[in-house]
Amino acid sequence: MTNSSVNADSAAIVLAGVSKHYGNVYAVDGIDLTVQRSELFGLIGHNGAGKSTLFKMMLGLIAASAGTIHVAGVSVQGSDFRAARRKIGYLPENLVLYDNLTALETMRFFAKLKGADVGTCPALLEMVGLGGVGKRAVHEFSKGMRQRLGFAQALLGQPSVLFLDEPSNGLDPGAIRDFYAQLNALRAQGVTIVITSHILADLQERVDRLAIMVSGKIQAIGSVHALREQLDLPLSIALRGDSMQLTELQNHLKNIAGVSMDMAAGEATIRCPRPAKMAVLAALAPFSGRLVDLHIHEPSLEDLFFGLRS
Repeated sequence: MTNSSVNADSAAIVLAGVSKHYGNVYAVDGIDLTVQRSELFGLIGHNGAGKSTLFKMMLGLIAASAGTIHVAGVSVQGSDFRAARRKIGYLPENLVLYDNLTALETMRFFAKLKGADVGTCPALLEMVGLGGVGKRAVHEFSKGMRQRLGFAQALLGQPSVLFLDEPSNGLDPGAIRDFYAQLNALRAQGVTIVITSHILADLQERVDRLAIMVSGKIQAIGSVHALREQLDLPLSIALRGDSMQLTELQNHLKNIAGVSMDMAAGEATIRCPRPAKMAVLAALAPFSGRLVDLHIHEPSLEDLFFGLRS
């Protein structure tokens, strides 16, 4: 699926016809994708959809069977990518750390591997909320603390592109909020971020665009709003009010094609196709002063994901 809505000249990541197969099995199958600089881009899909394989190819960890991949303006298959990779950060889904090292020793170890300034390690630990435990051994850390340490190492060398695979694993709600605040700050500084997560609610209001992968292919791509329009899933409107008023409203709605309304004990749910949304709202207007409450439910990212797979 091509991505004509972005400008390739300002792109941080460009994939063209990318596939990865193992014998007759295609883990990734003919992907075209462009991610802009300073974009927070989500990649979602079921287990085995090909997300991690795609990540590894963009990082140059495994070679594509076909197609081309450019990250930060450099081909991942070219000789220049080794140097360019120093400006790329990566947090894998299954992070492996040396338990006997302290957090600060861990950071210094990864900094030396990456050729980054070891002097930045204390500040990065402070940034992710581990400033006070830099001298503690990693084996004493909770899962959430390990995850924050992994995020800190991904930030070594001031990367221009970040790949984050299930980065909120083990984080509590407060830590997740702080994590996305940090991502927004990085994006404001020009960092491009590609993120995967099975917690779709975390991504819904936070990514600029996202791609949904199914069986190695990108089946849909765009903002959450654009995907709602593209998949044309129905929305629902929950109402509370006097039963007689709701019955009168139900009669008004019968003339709008595709709209249904269920009632029970002073509550009602209207289901309508997206093209009928404004007609339904117009029908509701005369009842606005006689309704106790009204809530419009747009399809969530989870609804979109399962709607695409069904």
